Amino acid sequence: MTANKFNLESFFVRLFFALILVFATFNPSGYSFYNWMLTGLETGFEPLMAFSGIVLVIGWVVYIRATITSLGLIGLILAFTFFGTLLWMVIDWGIVPADSIQLITYIVLSLLSMVLAIGMSWSHIRRRMSGQVDVNETDDELT
Repeated sequence: MTANKFNLESFFVRLFFALILVFATFNPSGYSFYNWMLTGLETGFEPLMAFSGIVLVIGWVVYIRATITSLGLIGLILAFTFFGTLLWMVIDWGIVPADSIQLITYIVLSLLSMVLAIGMSWSHIRRRMSGQVDVNETDDELT
């Protein structure tokens, strides 16, 4: 696979890392950085917790910055609206029970990962659909 080639596999790699980022930060199972920090407040803060937190912050900054840059405010609103109404639809149709908070939390976290992965991939997707290239740097910024 060449560096300039974007395909479905490239998207799934971005989605995989977005899922790791989101679910490592918080998930309802109790095995997440959030839960680790809550117990760390009681038992004592460790350097590994600080390092893990910094790694997660770096991941979030990279994903959020790329998503905001690629999708923009309107794109983010459309993406969250699309996935939000999709969730509402599956709850309304009875596919997902409305009283299952844990399942809905997993779905919301997965949908957040989808938005982040789409944001990381959007420039490539847009280029393939329209032939337009996104450029974020000018000559002045490079010197």
